[in-house]
Amino acid sequence: MNISAPAPTPTTRALTWCLHLLVVGLLALTAGRAVADGAPRAALTVAAAVACALVYAVGPLLPRAALSRSVAAWWLTAVGAVWVVLLVLSADAVWVAFPLYFLQLHLLPRRVGPAAVAVTAVAAAVGFAAHQGAFSAAMMIGPALGGAVAVAVVRGYQALYRESEQRRRLIEELTATRADLARAQHTAGVLAERERLAREIHDTLAQGFSSIQLLLRAAERALPGQPGTAARHVEAARQAAVDNLAEARRFVAELTPPTLDGTTLADALERLCATTGARHHLTVRFRLVGDLVPLPVAYDVALLRVAQSALANSVRHAGATAVDVVLSRLGDHCVLTVVDDGCGFDPGKLPVPGPDGGGFGLAAMRARANALGGELIVDSSPGHGTSLTVRLPLPAPTTTSAPATPTAPTASSTTDTESEARP
Repeated sequence: MNISAPAPTPTTRALTWCLHLLVVGLLALTAGRAVADGAPRAALTVAAAVACALVYAVGPLLPRAALSRSVAAWWLTAVGAVWVVLLVLSADAVWVAFPLYFLQLHLLPRRVGPAAVAVTAVAAAVGFAAHQGAFSAAMMIGPALGGAVAVAVVRGYQALYRESEQRRRLIEELTATRADLARAQHTAGVLAERERLAREIHDTLAQGFSSIQLLLRAAERALPGQPGTAARHVEAARQAAVDNLAEARRFVAELTPPTLDGTTLADALERLCATTGARHHLTVRFRLVGDLVPLPVAYDVALLRVAQSALANSVRHAGATAVDVVLSRLGDHCVLTVVDDGCGFDPGKLPVPGPDGGGFGLAAMRARANALGGELIVDSSPGHGTSLTVRLPLPAPTTTSAPATPTAPTASSTTDTESEARP
């Protein structure tokens, strides 16, 4: 019979066996002393002790003794009845009351257990007094004190067990919560990386391929009448392919972008404007207003990508003849402005970003600005050109003085062609 928790541990199993041995040992002591002292009813005492041991041994064989309160109560009643007979025959049986206390407290309901302990203590005191031929208050102290100790021990054990179970459940919940959090963080990381790669590909590789496509179309239109012009377009397309290959390799290696490698943001923007103007016969002017403090690589990349995407829009969608790119410092903000004289558009009627890349350019620009705590402002109307402004808060001096590291995500000047943000 399991006298401990429904799910025994090695410790509780050891305690159970200790209690079994204690009962058997006390019964053997009672029978042994009756024989050793030559008591007149020694044979009956031995028989009663054996009978009590046999009845007690039935308990562990009952599969429902630890699960059914009624089965346990009937078994304890049988053990108690045989013990009372033994107590009548020998005063030494009074010691068997102590392990009976633990059995009653564990197997009986919480309110019934202490009452059974009290009845057992009274029976032990009365039986011992009957053998002594007199009754005194001291005879009640031993059984009562034993019962009180048993109640305190069992109640303390049960409280510890409940606390242990509660702690175990909390640990399981914490483990499950950590697993859920890890999965959520992994999912969020995957989604963030997908969004970052989408912006990078849109602002670099996709724009470069579009530029190659436009240049090859221009070369096709120039043939066969203008072979020189066609050759220039083909050479520009070849150079764009080389730049795109550099970007693809950068995606794999996560290195500093070729455009920003060993140069400043202003120089990269100036080179971007010159390359765009040369490839697409467009007047692109760059101006640096004031002295701009060195920026972290993330700022340089974001501003360069926005400029690339904005120039690509001007080339492919706006039909512009002139574009002005201005990089300046306004208070505690770094400001990039791209203004063209193209056909303009209605910012409120942009297409929803789709698989073909349409409508993704402005959304990617805005996401880049928001990621650094800045904002994107678009001012345009049909027939009146477009003005695009990015405002980024300047970082603290402790972060602005650090040189650009070669491991930050960056961009390439080869992506200075078209974006699908403009409808």
